Amino acid sequence: MPANQQNSTLKNLIKTLPGKPGVYRYLDKEGKVIYVGKAKNLKKRVSSYFTKTHQSGKLRLLVRKISDIKFIVTESESDALLLENNLIKKYQPRYNILLKDDKSFPWICIKNEPFPRVFPTRNPQKDGSEYYGPYTSVKMMRTLLDIIRQLYPLRTCKLNLSEKNIKKGRYKVCLEYHIGNCLAPCTGKQTEADYNTSISHVRSIIKGNIVEIIKELKTRMHHYADAMKFEQAQLMKEKIEILENYKSKSTIVNPKINNVDVISIIDEPELSWVNWLRVLNGAVVQAHTVEVKKKLNESKEEVLALTLAEFRQRFESNANEIIVPFHPGVTLQDVKFVIPQRGDKKQLLDLSLRNAMFYRMERNKQRELVDPERHSRRIMETMKKDLRMDEPPEVIECFDNSNFQGDYPVASMVQFVKGKPNKKEYRHFNIKTVEGANDFASMEEIIERRYGRLLRENKPLPQLIVVDGGKGQLSSAVKSLKKLGLTGKVTVLGIAKKLEELYYPNDPVPLYLDKTSETLKVIQQLRDEAHRFGITHHRKKRDKGTLKSELTEIEGVGYATAQKLLRKFKSVKKIKEADEQALATVTGKAKAAVIFKHFHP
Repeated sequence: MPANQQNSTLKNLIKTLPGKPGVYRYLDKEGKVIYVGKAKNLKKRVSSYFTKTHQSGKLRLLVRKISDIKFIVTESESDALLLENNLIKKYQPRYNILLKDDKSFPWICIKNEPFPRVFPTRNPQKDGSEYYGPYTSVKMMRTLLDIIRQLYPLRTCKLNLSEKNIKKGRYKVCLEYHIGNCLAPCTGKQTEADYNTSISHVRSIIKGNIVEIIKELKTRMHHYADAMKFEQAQLMKEKIEILENYKSKSTIVNPKINNVDVISIIDEPELSWVNWLRVLNGAVVQAHTVEVKKKLNESKEEVLALTLAEFRQRFESNANEIIVPFHPGVTLQDVKFVIPQRGDKKQLLDLSLRNAMFYRMERNKQRELVDPERHSRRIMETMKKDLRMDEPPEVIECFDNSNFQGDYPVASMVQFVKGKPNKKEYRHFNIKTVEGANDFASMEEIIERRYGRLLRENKPLPQLIVVDGGKGQLSSAVKSLKKLGLTGKVTVLGIAKKLEELYYPNDPVPLYLDKTSETLKVIQQLRDEAHRFGITHHRKKRDKGTLKSELTEIEGVGYATAQKLLRKFKSVKKIKEADEQALATVTGKAKAAVIFKHFHP
């Protein structure tokens, strides 16, 4: 189909779209689904793709590839969100975000049978049984099953325990009965009513309703104690202690926080990490984190909304309150979004964020083990893009000036290679041609000295020069580079401390990077390292200058001797008060006599 005819067909199709919530699918010329999206208003959302000028190259490419549009109208925006999630999983379109998570999670099954078994499974069936989960942590699920087995002796065999079979005496007690793990319902030693009471308690424990079970067990304990049945009362007490111990370990915040979802996100340009927690009676009973690979520079709100739908559907959550760091931009029926600023709910949000951070660290470490250079390559490409450079800044040099009330002016330079400090190339500079505190002239001097020397020695230049300071320091650096004929050959920028804005030569408008961006973090680390390295050198020089005015003016006393004296006596005042014999223990008799005579003429 010719391009003009194709555009005309799409425009006519867009005109017929309803202004209602729903899901749309973009298809290419081969009929393959290349993108799935949701909308509060289908007509406005879809038409925006064809009327706006898109900055993202991937988005422009997507629009060029659209040959047909299919849509489904839904009752509400929440229905659209769930349908979008299902269609993305079904079609796996090229331009939709990708959830990096292919795990099969375990469930706890209470089998639909007489004297139900309780066991873990990864394959829930539609057989009338009860399935609880899925559990993202196998350890958590096994801990729960261990507690259940400690509290309630339940059968593990697959025998058909119908009333008829039990009455006929078809079965005999097994080893599980003899070691106390089962009460032998197969031979009638445990009634079905008693067994079902235990199953009812198991169901409550799995759901997180531990407080109610503890109350019931305490009532039974007191009843047995009053009836002088101390063995049964002791058994109830032991069960209460087990449940109290489990409750104390699993309770995170206020037990009044019940049936709540918590979701947090760490958002970066290409990847996001989203954590989800499920809270029942103040205890976190489920937790899961996914890595999301972006395709079309999706916003953090879009990523949060899509993963939220995925979590709620996968883990069958019906919570009517969701704790979030910001509003995801969607509305869900009978669901309230809460953005806490303090208190127990804020603690839960912080806990979720920590889980996401640990997951990100783990994933990054795994990548570094597989491909050690991958992380640095990604950072270099990100910096190239963010700083509008022609090549990745594999070698970066950063300069900082330092002086003390106009005295002892020095400068420092640090070098990073592939985003990491290269300390063997760090350099200190004593300012030679500038009198007093003139940061601009000092910067001009050290830039000319550094790169003039590299040119003379025919050594490679860095791809990026960072100057600590605003427009003034940057202009001074550019002036020196111009003298050396390096204008346009090396990217140079200044970083101002107040708002962390980045300045380019001849551009009055600063560049503001996102506070969480890796590019800004590398530049800040460079600036801080240059400052630290410069301060160390400056302190030494300043100390040396201070000593010179006090002690080294004594004939025969140099910097090394002055340092020894200060290490011993701690101050010049105490050196003046010391007798000749005490001074001799540090300097020897001859110098001690000279020093003593200087202070006591």
